[in-house]
Amino acid sequence: MAEVKRVERPLSPHLQIYRPQLTSITSILTRITGNGLIVGIILAVWWLLAAAVSSEYFAIVDAVVTSWFGDLVFTLSAWALWYHYLAGLRHLYFDAGNGLDIPTAEKLGWGCIFGSVTLTVLTVLIV
Repeated sequence: MAEVKRVERPLSPHLQIYRPQLTSITSILTRITGNGLIVGIILAVWWLLAAAVSSEYFAIVDAVVTSWFGDLVFTLSAWALWYHYLAGLRHLYFDAGNGLDIPTAEKLGWGCIFGSVTLTVLTVLIV
């Protein structure tokens, strides 16, 4: 019998040869933004609960919410909300059987990224 020479290879794509694709990055971003929205919601609920407790406690929480940290959290939450919304619309489009080819999926991915940034800037300017 002939001996088979086995080549040791990794079971999954190694980081040296694997190139992240836009579709995988946008999918990961959808999950991150969905979970990241919790931070903004917690901050907003904390602010509302503080308003219900007392005026002294509300003043402390309001100082945190209106600080640079609160502005950063709410701005990132606005971006996460817009991105998550647009990615949801994209997935509804995919579920209908449309846009499943790679060029269209990548265009829709870039649309989610640029659209969410644009809508966030508009939201910050309007609000």
